[in-house]
Amino acid sequence: MADAVGVSRSTVSNAYSRPDQLSASLRERILDAARQLGYPGPNPTARSLRRGFVGSIGVLFTSQLSYAFTDPFAVRFLAGVGAAAEQHGTSMLLVPLPTAVTDARRAVENAAVDGFCVYCVADEEWALDVIRQRGLPFVSTAPRDDAGADERFVGIDERAAAHSAAAHIAGLGHRRVALLADSVLPDAPAGPLTVAGVDQVPHPTTRGRLTGFADAFAEVGVGWPELTVVNAPGNSRPAAAAAVADLFDQPAPPTAVLAGSDVLALGVLDALAARPAQDRPTVSVTGFDDIPEAAAAGLTTVRQPAEEKGRIAAELLLDPPADAAAGHVFLPTALVVRSSTGPVPRS
Repeated sequence: MADAVGVSRSTVSNAYSRPDQLSASLRERILDAARQLGYPGPNPTARSLRRGFVGSIGVLFTSQLSYAFTDPFAVRFLAGVGAAAEQHGTSMLLVPLPTAVTDARRAVENAAVDGFCVYCVADEEWALDVIRQRGLPFVSTAPRDDAGADERFVGIDERAAAHSAAAHIAGLGHRRVALLADSVLPDAPAGPLTVAGVDQVPHPTTRGRLTGFADAFAEVGVGWPELTVVNAPGNSRPAAAAAVADLFDQPAPPTAVLAGSDVLALGVLDALAARPAQDRPTVSVTGFDDIPEAAAAGLTTVRQPAEEKGRIAAELLLDPPADAAAGHVFLPTALVVRSSTGPVPRS
């Protein structure tokens, strides 16, 4: 290309990346020759390697790629990440982790990004190790007890937030309750299951919320063995409805269901609505997140700022604070009481 025009390679490069360094006529002569030769311009990957950065941040999560576009909370979180990325003139790459660990490691190793926002990833320290081995920064949305001083995260106090919902239900007199979450244990079937202790739950977000629920009921004399733990095989309304399908046909069914997300809680409401009117128990239901659909359904839930969480996560990655302590951000939550909860029905 350079030989065809009779200029140096750096001059050709300037025609694309630094046009102010050339006269308009010379630049046009180079671009015209490039069109005739079918030359597309400098390779963007090679250019990124020379500059030392890609101009893209990765959002790492464990669900399928479609989840990022269908889950209401994930959509709002990504909107916040995208807004911050736009302000910094960078792009965003979604990096879902395949089920197979080997494939998942390869996905993290090969992602062309300058850093990662680690969203809803379970206790998979290997993923963070791979990021560290690459020498890339990361920001987590699940604060960990063992997080180092230089690690950055933005999240909520999952345990305290869940406690507020459970304390509300306990205060209404409910003692027979079910705790519903997705993927409580690896490969667990849908429906009630036995969990020896909340510490056996691998996902930190799920574990934190179940712990908060259990704390509140322990305060009123209801221990972990007396709580019904229900597993949904995914964070979707159909999965939740299937998980509680037989729950209310037991001899002593729960009078309340505390769900780990609004999507799951809405699935419980779907399951109750599908039952014949004469066979429909009065059950209090709570969710978590306060997605837009929650208000329309009258769902009592815990509100957390989804878009703000995404925006701050990206800001911490793209513009890290000088003070390491400022990289540990806890966002506020609030219990929002609506019509889906009430006192224990009289027998």
